[in-house]
Amino acid sequence: MKYVFILSLLFVGAMANVMLGVIVIRFVDNMTETPRIVPGERVFAMPAGVVPRGGAMILPKEQRDVAAKLPNPVKSSEESVAVGKTHFVTFCAPCHGPEGKGGVTGPVATKFVPPPDLTNTEFQKARTDGYWHSYIMAGGAVMPAYNEAMSSVEAWHVVNYLRTLAAK
Repeated sequence: MKYVFILSLLFVGAMANVMLGVIVIRFVDNMTETPRIVPGERVFAMPAGVVPRGGAMILPKEQRDVAAKLPNPVKSSEESVAVGKTHFVTFCAPCHGPEGKGGVTGPVATKFVPPPDLTNTEFQKARTDGYWHSYIMAGGAVMPAYNEAMSSVEAWHVVNYLRTLAAK
């Protein structure tokens, strides 16, 4: 009888050890399978109607006529144009080309609808600074929205740079 008790005690201990091993394996395996999110690794969309601290309200495409009446709060200067050119090269040149000539001058433009020539003075005169800002931030028919890639002030710098393209 004494051996049966010891044998059953060993059996219960072995089962507890197996169950503990399963729990440990599941915990360790789960930790290796869980996605790790590093700050800045993913861009999450802002909820609708939220304005970031220090930012400005971005009007949607449907309110382009209201946005077109907005004045440019960033005065055109050499520094502003230089910042705008930097952002233009990063975000706009792949489609519009490095000089802003449009057509198929940009490497991405050959795969999509050719973008317009931004150096055309008549094209530039027909649009206000607020319209350009709205188009950059909210996007257009083919153009993507850059409201999460650049701030409103950076978009105004790009507008100042675009105005220098028509003068050339």
